[in-house]
Amino acid sequence: MKHRLKKLTVQIVFTVCCLLTLSIAEGLLATSAYAQVISSNELINNAKQYNGKTVAYQGEIIGDIMARRDFAWINLHDGKNAVGVWIKKDLVRNIIFTGGYRAIGDEVKVEGVFNQRCETHGGDLDIHAHGIKIVQKGEGFVESLDLQKRNWTIALGSILFLVALMHNYKSKPPRVR
Repeated sequence: MKHRLKKLTVQIVFTVCCLLTLSIAEGLLATSAYAQVISSNELINNAKQYNGKTVAYQGEIIGDIMARRDFAWINLHDGKNAVGVWIKKDLVRNIIFTGGYRAIGDEVKVEGVFNQRCETHGGDLDIHAHGIKIVQKGEGFVESLDLQKRNWTIALGSILFLVALMHNYKSKPPRVR
């Protein structure tokens, strides 16, 4: 009888351990489910579904990093739309390039809570990020001048100036003395 009771106890403990392990594994899978990047179109079109949920969003940082005390605003553009991200300022210290006229911005992946209408920020759609990862460094570039276009512009401008000058000369009546 004692042997049976001991064997039953071992089976119960084993079953409980298996259930705990499965519960932990399920929890880990559920928390890592947001690691799949969601597009801006998906967020905008299904904002109610994602509201208050942790999401992952990836895009190029465009515009300026706007510091606000201990936090900063960044705008991430995924090729379709830009989404505002509210993030701790110390998390963006490694950002070097922001996209604009003279640079391609760093591409980053953020994870945070999506807000359809953020009460803290005037009802705007945003993400309050708690993590950021640089996916690809941006780069600065210098726009080169197309010399052929420059030469054509000078030539056509000169011709236009001469035509206007000749037109002005012909249209004046002669002076009478």
